[in-house]
Amino acid sequence: MTNEYWLLDREITFLNHGSFGACPIPVLEAQTYFREQLEREPLRFFMREFEPLLDNARNELAAFVGAGADELAFVPNATTGINAIVRSLSFSPGDELLTTNQEYNACRNVLDFVADRTGAKVIVASVPFPVESPQQIIEAIIQQVSPRTKLALLDHIVSQTGLIFPIEKLVKELANLGVDVLVDGAHAPGMLPLNLDEIGAAFYTGNCHKWLCAPKGAGFLYVRRDKQDAVRPTTISHGANSPRTDKSRFQLEFDWMGTGDPSPYLCVPVAINFMGSLLPGGWPELMARNHDLALAGRQILLDKLDLPVPCPDEMVGSMAVVPLPDEKSDAVAKGGIVPLQDALWEVFKIEVPVIPWPDASKRMLRISAQFYNSLPQYEYLAKALVELLGS
Repeated sequence: MTNEYWLLDREITFLNHGSFGACPIPVLEAQTYFREQLEREPLRFFMREFEPLLDNARNELAAFVGAGADELAFVPNATTGINAIVRSLSFSPGDELLTTNQEYNACRNVLDFVADRTGAKVIVASVPFPVESPQQIIEAIIQQVSPRTKLALLDHIVSQTGLIFPIEKLVKELANLGVDVLVDGAHAPGMLPLNLDEIGAAFYTGNCHKWLCAPKGAGFLYVRRDKQDAVRPTTISHGANSPRTDKSRFQLEFDWMGTGDPSPYLCVPVAINFMGSLLPGGWPELMARNHDLALAGRQILLDKLDLPVPCPDEMVGSMAVVPLPDEKSDAVAKGGIVPLQDALWEVFKIEVPVIPWPDASKRMLRISAQFYNSLPQYEYLAKALVELLGS
């Protein structure tokens, strides 16, 4: 495959779609169109055209993720969605907020912030990696539940390890114990088939700028209908006292939090349709293709570095992680980038994250697989790693 539909630098071997995504040119062109419409007549756009356009985008996204349109609101990113939920809910001293050691740092910080303010306690379930089965994840989490557990914040797909959590089973088991789940689904839309109503979580938030390939600044928040009264956006605005009765308070508040650039939201249908047109089998074929490519790329690295398989194939989506041999002198990140990652970039022009996890003495390399990637890129990466690691 080529990257003819992307602006990605042809001189770079880009294996890091998972960090910030990459928006295809046709979607960027649609964004330019919406921005020009806005600037031609701002009042007409915001007061007459914006709401129908936003509703249309929401309807198409709802169909894609398996939710009711009235259960969705657009937010700039998953971290904003998590803030909205955790900072809306009420907690008391002694309440417990459950998460795992693999939760994304930004989102874990939200739990810590709210716990510090309310006297609640953050309980961390230790999920292993490498891991042998999804059942290990379920057991690690469930054994940390207590009568004081009020909310669980769980990844659907982990950023650091690339693991797909058995989220539907986790949601059901936690619900049976009386615990609501907020799913951090930052990577899931466009990587996995989604049916949020079947998953059944009280709350779910995801990004559209990653695997869905919408512009940066497009994410969504799903709130089950029975939970919407308790949820407010992080910015309180006109919707808080709107007299309208044709929409829920949930949507009235989240749909307008002040003047901004809504073009990323409006481009979501364009991204869904464009990415779904790249292969004859549409989205199912694209997701399967990326999954297979990630596994093949992982195997190339494992073989070249003589490393064991870190997790079952079923727990890998379009990102795969390989634990690298320890090298403590090289493992401390400077400016957020590990020296090995810098070396891959500077010497070989390979863009791929090297993640210090679970602490600075360990290193893991995470590859991504998107339509524009191909097997020779992972072979090139493997050769570069052999040279840099001295394997």
